[in-house]
Amino acid sequence: MAKKTKTPQTLVIVESPTKAHTIEKYLGPGYVVRASVGHLIDLPKSRMAIDIENGFQPEYITVRGKAKLLKELQKEAKKSEAVLLASDNDREGEAIAWHLNRALRDKTDAKISRIVFNEITPTAITEAVKHPGEIVESKVNAQKARRVLDRLVGYNLSPLLWVKVKNGLSAGRVQSVALRLICEREKEVEDFLPEEYWSLDADFIKGKSNFTAQLVKYKGEAPELKSEDAVKDIIEKIKNSESKVSSIKKTEKTVRPKPPFTTSKLQQAAANRLGFTSRKTMQIAQQLYEGIQIGENHVGLITYMRTDSVRISETALTDVRDWLSKNHPAELPAEPIHYAVGKSAQDAHEGIRPTYTNYTPESVKEYLSHDQFRLYSIIWERFVSSQMNNAKMVTTSVEIVAGDALFRVAASKISEKGFYQVIKLLSSKEEKSSSLPAMKEGEVLTVNNFHPEQHFTQGPARYTDASIVRMLEEKGIGRPSTYATIISVLLDRYYVTRSNKQLVPTQLGKMINKILVESFPAVINEEFTAKVENELDQVEEDKLVWNNIISDFYVPFKQTVDNVMEHQESIKGFLDEQTDKVCELCGKPMVKKLGRFGFFLACSGFPECHNTKSIPLAKCPVCGDGEIVERKTKGRGKAFYGCTNYPTCTFISHFKPIDQYCPKCGWFLVEKFDKKNGAYKSCINPDCDYLHTSGEETAVMPEGDE
Repeated sequence: MAKKTKTPQTLVIVESPTKAHTIEKYLGPGYVVRASVGHLIDLPKSRMAIDIENGFQPEYITVRGKAKLLKELQKEAKKSEAVLLASDNDREGEAIAWHLNRALRDKTDAKISRIVFNEITPTAITEAVKHPGEIVESKVNAQKARRVLDRLVGYNLSPLLWVKVKNGLSAGRVQSVALRLICEREKEVEDFLPEEYWSLDADFIKGKSNFTAQLVKYKGEAPELKSEDAVKDIIEKIKNSESKVSSIKKTEKTVRPKPPFTTSKLQQAAANRLGFTSRKTMQIAQQLYEGIQIGENHVGLITYMRTDSVRISETALTDVRDWLSKNHPAELPAEPIHYAVGKSAQDAHEGIRPTYTNYTPESVKEYLSHDQFRLYSIIWERFVSSQMNNAKMVTTSVEIVAGDALFRVAASKISEKGFYQVIKLLSSKEEKSSSLPAMKEGEVLTVNNFHPEQHFTQGPARYTDASIVRMLEEKGIGRPSTYATIISVLLDRYYVTRSNKQLVPTQLGKMINKILVESFPAVINEEFTAKVENELDQVEEDKLVWNNIISDFYVPFKQTVDNVMEHQESIKGFLDEQTDKVCELCGKPMVKKLGRFGFFLACSGFPECHNTKSIPLAKCPVCGDGEIVERKTKGRGKAFYGCTNYPTCTFISHFKPIDQYCPKCGWFLVEKFDKKNGAYKSCINPDCDYLHTSGEETAVMPEGDE
């Protein structure tokens, strides 16, 4: 009896197990799909591993814990007729493929090739397998240059920080520039002092309808209302005046759809509309890309989510136009819409889009988590709307004269929905826009009421995930694959914290930024970082030699490091500052120290005495001899700020004192936050009107919290 011949095996190696599961289903018999789970071979974590004297060649090792997996892949490769390296189509993915090729080629006679794809669909995978190619050495060199450069910067700056600031600190080339941006913005926020101003609205009645208009001119000029008395004076002068419609203007505005998302625009939209952090956005996008179980099928719902391009393939354009012709034929343009790709874009991938337009958000909702559904919805809507007709809006602006005062109100209405047909969040918002009763010029109206309102000028806003990503992109710092990582590293190192979704530098972050910016101004700046990114792009395009750019950078950089190490004064002594406070447990002096979460007081008798205390933040404005320190409520551990003389003094604040004092009463200022005003400063004294808004709480002691 003849022996049964085995079907030749092709080994496909991808990065993630989820992706491997999906692709193996698509390829069927004869294909074995395995995952490398990211890098198998990389630089060691415990030492620099860069041969500076030999062209900055990196010393690679098998990643700790990955040796068994590498042997399994070598074993599968030995049994295979062909090996297809299918890591992600970016620099990191190319480097992973390059390392795998070197690790496998001596263990198998199989032909090793590289395949790439932008979406995980049967068609895309089949086409990729049909057209295997070679590893792009220039792309590998670009990744190698970035890795070596970051290693040289990190392994020189971090020891410097250990010596001059505090043990265990670390610094990175790109993250340090982002930290500088955040710290500079924080300085602007701290220096800004808001000014009080007022606005005046009035309710007008026309028949059974009423609407509110805002004062825009008084005696022919824009009103400067800096006090409540100024507003009351105007009200007194115009309250008995006849109110008459002086003009009605209608303008039509064309609203164009936006292009499909790039990585940065997706992160910004998800932060602003869904409240997602950049890290969360990329995690969920990765899940949608790698595949979701839809009934019996495992489907990759979106294309690759690390891209700086808005280009769309002809296949995808045909797909979305077919869907629109059946569902919204009136909003289908005669020709596909092509969006310009930015000059600085690498354009390696399409814009982020759904793999199949037919998979509408509602049709797959039951298979997705709540957050997956929300993110997929904005991706799907953004892509489909990008290939639809413009919308049109009509804005009606009405001006009303009352004595010497001119009030204005405007209302907008969609006249042609266009692409808003598929954008549910936006269209519903637009549909709810205010409407005005029918009026004509010269018509007399009745004033029902006046509404004076206090405001304060708004200073610069702290960065959020959305705005820092936008700034990084505008300045050419980092690339689509690095935005989320930059923010995460700063948060993980506790150089930055989140407060009301804003990125706030910690005391530790400010100190590190100060020493790095003062010592390395030529490196820790956005111009240098953007220049490096441009040079890395040129390495990928095979226009520059990778280790030449490293050499040009390293020689002057190392000279600066050595100079700073020799001459920079250490601030370690400042961090462990002696105080006049005495430990109530053992009687030894308390020392001011900087920990991971900021400054605190610790007993100098450590380790025999473990007593620690909060740093006083301000003098108590009520009793005068106590100090304000941070405390926690007993129930939920929520922070509040109280006097050290409690229970004799019961003053507390729910807001953290800032290092500024009220020029009117001398009490300390705090920073408050609300949706209407954002972050703003205010005097903590409830009897002082300095920078107060209406409806604020007074300081009281919460019951049961002490």
